[in-house]
Amino acid sequence: MTETTSPLPHHPIVVIGAGLGGLTLARVLYAHGVEAAVFDLDASAEARTQGGMLDIHDDTGQEALRAAGLHEAFLARVHAGGQAIRVLDRHAEVHWSQADDGTGGRPEIDRGELRALLLESLPEGLIRWDAKVTGARALDGGRHEVTLADGTAFTTDLLIGADGAWSRVRPLLSDAVPAYAGVSFVESDLLSADSRHPVSAEVVGGGMLFALGAGRGFLAHREPDGSLHVYAAVESPEGWLDGIDFTDAEAATRAVLKEFDGWAESLRALVADADGLVPRRIHALPVGHRWPRTPGVTLLGDAAHLMSPFAGEGANLALIDGADLARALLAHPGDTEAALAAYEERMFPRAERSAADSALMGGMLFRPDAPERLSAMFAGHQPWAEQR
Repeated sequence: MTETTSPLPHHPIVVIGAGLGGLTLARVLYAHGVEAAVFDLDASAEARTQGGMLDIHDDTGQEALRAAGLHEAFLARVHAGGQAIRVLDRHAEVHWSQADDGTGGRPEIDRGELRALLLESLPEGLIRWDAKVTGARALDGGRHEVTLADGTAFTTDLLIGADGAWSRVRPLLSDAVPAYAGVSFVESDLLSADSRHPVSAEVVGGGMLFALGAGRGFLAHREPDGSLHVYAAVESPEGWLDGIDFTDAEAATRAVLKEFDGWAESLRALVADADGLVPRRIHALPVGHRWPRTPGVTLLGDAAHLMSPFAGEGANLALIDGADLARALLAHPGDTEAALAAYEERMFPRAERSAADSALMGGMLFRPDAPERLSAMFAGHQPWAEQR
């Protein structure tokens, strides 16, 4: 008796990753009557907190939200006053301060709020939660087989890796892996800042704070709920964080504060008074990362061009990548390869420019004269390209 096996489930378009880019892609397609199956490793949409504030740029992130039909809903959720900026030195002396007058092109929104907006725009069941990808392999004719952690598998005509820094789809296209960028963050929150941490609330102000010194800095912003989200940044060897026991809050606080000896106490309080500390290493793919056109598969967002966060481009590029890929697919019905070629031709140079800017900004932020340079840039006295 011959044993027969059932064919694997098949999805014409598969998106791996329900982050901002993957959801934007799915939303734009869905709005035009095309359904993509989205798979995400999280158990649910609420499984993880989504991080801090994002400034959404008019020509990239907001353009993507317009394409998704969500721009008005986005504007209703932005953080009023969030575009304010303060630049301080290690002594807490103010070098630049600018209020948010509502005319800027980069309104701030909580990452979780933006993701929720995208999720709410998609039908129930389109996203398959608790679906961790463990592998993918090419079949014939540009098709791919994807295997999940639970042992199940499926096939697809078009596989899109929107699965972030450590993408499981990227190896189908490229041998590149993210490298440590030379900077580590210790992330923290100060809750109910105005009442519990008034000094810190005043230091940060109503929007974004840059407090900078040689090889060190505090990057912080005010959240809509009145809390402060803080990144203590340290230029350090990759193993620096390994020497800190973050399960011991007091010891971890002492270790981080040691890196800021001599800094103003009002700045050190951003760590000393924090409600918990979380270590984060900054990684990046090579500037200009790209791959040859490969049938039936592509990448977007961090999976394609992970970069340091210092130019505020990552989320914006993920959004516009998702919108552009969807629009390319809609513009080339029945010709996936033409669509992917058009998308990548647009995405590669844009990502390269942004990655170069992010690397340049990262190098500038931790120079001894960073407060002066950043202030000059914000004032328009020193162009971005002269920040080397």
